[in-house]
Amino acid sequence: MKHLLSPARLAQHAVLAMDLATLPALSFAQGLPQLENPSRGTGGGIMETIRNYGYDIVLLVALLVVASMFIGVCYHAYGTYAEIHNGKKTWGQFGLTVAVGAVLLVIGIWLLTEATGIL
Repeated sequence: MKHLLSPARLAQHAVLAMDLATLPALSFAQGLPQLENPSRGTGGGIMETIRNYGYDIVLLVALLVVASMFIGVCYHAYGTYAEIHNGKKTWGQFGLTVAVGAVLLVIGIWLLTEATGIL
């Protein structure tokens, strides 16, 4: 006597049964937040909406770039501060490090603002 269900076919039926069992759980997901529109609005069509979502993604990447610049400046300033106590650097070098880092942050923020303004 030949089996009607092979192991592969039995696995497919098991997956289908699990899918059908979890389908009612989707109706309980009504407390989830709705997808928000992009910051520049939905636009007149799907392409404009996708372009507006792309703009938001570019702004997020720009924010991450500025945050990484800030962390880099802080890391370098902390290293300079630690070397003051070892006698390798002076307080003047620490002040110069902080000042140059602040100027670089301002220039970086300005450049990224100009770049996102082009979009």
